[in-house]
Amino acid sequence: MFDIGVNLDHSSYLDNLDQFREDYRGEGVQGILCIASNMDEAQKLSTLCTPYEDMHYTLGCHPHHASSWQEQDSEALLNAFARDRKAVAVGEMGLDFNRNYSTPTEQIHAFEAQLIVAEQAQKPVYLHERDAFTELTQRLAQATLPQSGVIHCFTGDKDQLRRYLDLGLSVGITGWLLDERRNQELIEALTYLPLDRLLLETDAPYLLPRNIRPRPKRNHPKFLRYIAAAVAELKGISLEEVQAVTQANTQRLFFSAR
Repeated sequence: MFDIGVNLDHSSYLDNLDQFREDYRGEGVQGILCIASNMDEAQKLSTLCTPYEDMHYTLGCHPHHASSWQEQDSEALLNAFARDRKAVAVGEMGLDFNRNYSTPTEQIHAFEAQLIVAEQAQKPVYLHERDAFTELTQRLAQATLPQSGVIHCFTGDKDQLRRYLDLGLSVGITGWLLDERRNQELIEALTYLPLDRLLLETDAPYLLPRNIRPRPKRNHPKFLRYIAAAVAELKGISLEEVQAVTQANTQRLFFSAR
């Protein structure tokens, strides 16, 4: 298995990164993709991931930080992708009109600039969307994405899923699937998700699966198997098939073009 969504910049991980890695590898997770939310964090992830062959990362600007986006950041991203093979996707990028920590105008500007970076760098996009589905999908439809991408932490309904699939995207499934308080639409949508577009992610340290006992304080990539098991049950297939197909999907999306 491969966890495509880890927020590595957390003290519980960084205090002992070797143990953190040993823990997830001991549970069958062969690698992780660490998520950058701004340029400073991307630089930190580069330093952290370099010693570990199974840790990779994204490069980009989250919509919450869009107000910090500078014109020179596009060139900086392109240069970083050219020199560092561990940087495998543009993001976390997208639109979030729920909290608007950056204005919608700022978010759209940064989003469109990063779509161009993805085209030029031949990298997949790593997408965030909240309360901005129509705006985001319309702009994606107008973009040229030679390497496609993934909608990170998908929590939407079947109609939204179908639109993302029509755009050629893969779909990241998290522990939201195991939250009985709010997972009904996601469970229904999962029925329509082809196995060849399925990716697994913990979004650690967030979105801890609610069926883990005893309950830990926070999420960790070592808990990825709980999400895989839930997908297997809902899809009516074996856990081994989910693990194999998502590993292959991860390889194809993030690593085949390197």
